[in-house]
Amino acid sequence: MDAVNNLLKEFFEFLKEYKVVALAVGFIMGIAATDLIRSLVDNVIMPFVTVLTPTGDWKTATLDLGQVHIGIGPFAAEFLNFIIIAFVVFMIAKIVMKEEKVSKK
Repeated sequence: MDAVNNLLKEFFEFLKEYKVVALAVGFIMGIAATDLIRSLVDNVIMPFVTVLTPTGDWKTATLDLGQVHIGIGPFAAEFLNFIIIAFVVFMIAKIVMKEEKVSKK
């Protein structure tokens, strides 16, 4: 019984030392924020981008090199999504944190 108590004590110390609960909360919040930001990009920002393109089907464009079909459109769409999402996250972090940039020592 003593070994079980020691193991449990060691386990809870591990949880505290490495802040596992805080990490789990941050991970879950990150997933929720990802869904929210993805929705903002897909439903608010991307419709404007689609209007600016001549045919609106740029997300499906491919480059055909014989037997090889390279999905330029899907890659460009994901790249643009990434840039927009990164900018939105940056702006949210800047507003929420309201802290100056950390300087290197």
